[in-house]
Amino acid sequence: MNSGMNAAGSGHERRASGWLLLAFAAIAFGLPASATPAWSLSEIKRDQAPAPKGEEAVEQEPLPPLNGVPLPDPIQNTPRAEEPTPDDQTEPGEATPDNGAPDEGSSEDNSARHTFDPGAPLPEIVYDLQKLPEPVRRMRQLIVDAAQKGDIEALRPLIGSGDSITQLSLGGLEGDPVEFLRELSGDKEGQEILAILEEVLNAGYVHLDAGTPNELYVWPYFFAIPLDKLDARQRVELFKIVTAGDYEDMKTYGAYIFYRVGITPDGRWSFFVAGD
Repeated sequence: MNSGMNAAGSGHERRASGWLLLAFAAIAFGLPASATPAWSLSEIKRDQAPAPKGEEAVEQEPLPPLNGVPLPDPIQNTPRAEEPTPDDQTEPGEATPDNGAPDEGSSEDNSARHTFDPGAPLPEIVYDLQKLPEPVRRMRQLIVDAAQKGDIEALRPLIGSGDSITQLSLGGLEGDPVEFLRELSGDKEGQEILAILEEVLNAGYVHLDAGTPNELYVWPYFFAIPLDKLDARQRVELFKIVTAGDYEDMKTYGAYIFYRVGITPDGRWSFFVAGD
């Protein structure tokens, strides 16, 4: 015990002597009285470590835990973003990848959304299926027949694949489209969504954007008619598809936002979506 204490005492004496020598040096050379010995690199706290000179975006390896306590992530010296050069600047309103313009090759189909032009006449509401082009009439009947089977798998060949796949979500879709529809349904077999699909296709329809690349036949016609323009008879038809509560909610948007179906003039099933 005495030898340990003597060793400890000797250590304290040596440390004290070191401090005395520093104090004398400070007085002799005019150094500030508060000067202290430099910390070793391992003793510098992480938030006090100087940034390496002449280097940018330097990544440091995480230091080992101190007494089992993990240290924060290394400090990153991230360079400031460079100012745009004249060659990088674009005129106001010019399409760039950052201003919301669609990328080339984007497959997003905006035809499933509809905005109303207050100055445009309302489209004709049609119930006569014989007025449909034959490819459209055939695709509609194939969808209805598949829905009436009660097996959601019957929709798979009609949905298609690749670039011509039917749009089933406004936000894009990853994974199996039939499983996606099954999950939307209130029952495990997808029969509720099949019932909605059949009911939608039994309503009247509208012919939109005739003679343009966006030409479509859309069910139900409520998709293209503002809700405040529906008469009493048309609201009865609407309530075959949605509830009165749904109707009140949709009045907030001023438009029908429940499920709708679009078929192109050449008979491609373009979309089956809900939402705004």
